[in-house]
Amino acid sequence: MRIDSHHHLWEYSAADYPWISDSMSKLKRNFRVEDLRQQSASTDIRGALTVQARQSIQETEWLLEISQSDAFVLGVVGWVPLTSEEVHASLERFREFPKFRAVRHVVQDEPDDNFLLGEAFNRGVSILANFELVYDILIYPRQLEAAVTFVDRHPQQSFVLDHIAKPRVQSKRHDQEWEQGFRELARRDHVSCKFSGIVTEVRDTEWNTDVIRPYWEIALEAFGAERLMFGSDWPVCLARSTYDRWGETVTDLARELSETEQAAFWAGNVARVYQLASPVPDNSDPV
Repeated sequence: MRIDSHHHLWEYSAADYPWISDSMSKLKRNFRVEDLRQQSASTDIRGALTVQARQSIQETEWLLEISQSDAFVLGVVGWVPLTSEEVHASLERFREFPKFRAVRHVVQDEPDDNFLLGEAFNRGVSILANFELVYDILIYPRQLEAAVTFVDRHPQQSFVLDHIAKPRVQSKRHDQEWEQGFRELARRDHVSCKFSGIVTEVRDTEWNTDVIRPYWEIALEAFGAERLMFGSDWPVCLARSTYDRWGETVTDLARELSETEQAAFWAGNVARVYQLASPVPDNSDPV
């Protein structure tokens, strides 16, 4: 049994998704739960965690409405205005939704590499634990130093690093700067990590399992099988891969894990960290 810890849903419009460039034309359409269920049918995925793609309360509301009507959506990582004085009211508003499990801000797009250290932002993050919410960290390698200081300020908060912090993946050149900061962040026990989003960071024209393998080995060594979880980053992954191909690649990489470690990586860790409801439904369950 497997859980996809990271995917997105959207009703596409150019105005709402300006980051989808012409080179990502495959992403310029609607992506719904039924599409994900069909894509993941052959991979033993039994459910998924839906992650915000726009920084709006309206999208969070939309995702939570979907989660109420579709058992395949096990939880939602939404957006709330963490820097606003209204953040507490927003969190109270969503308390009634049991599948509201985490919050994310698109820090990677912030012009200030020290955005994570801002007073207002940290004040907002400081109350998430009161609501039993995880915070998902979305950053680039240059922001890892600030991320270490940030998580140290919140030792009681549960964090999950998205996309292993998006290293620059190349077959003939290793991202040393990323590795140093990544390993340092992994030393914090209250931080877990999604092995997701790597394929879209490949700079080579083509890629294969061997191109991804060094980053898998570092992630596994740094976080261990008990703090690492599988994610597809669908539909964004479609810019460089199919859902099946990414799943097959990670399956190949994870073969070295023991049966217990496999269970943790593919489902146990995401269910535990995000406190997902159980039992997990079968992939064939109707909407």
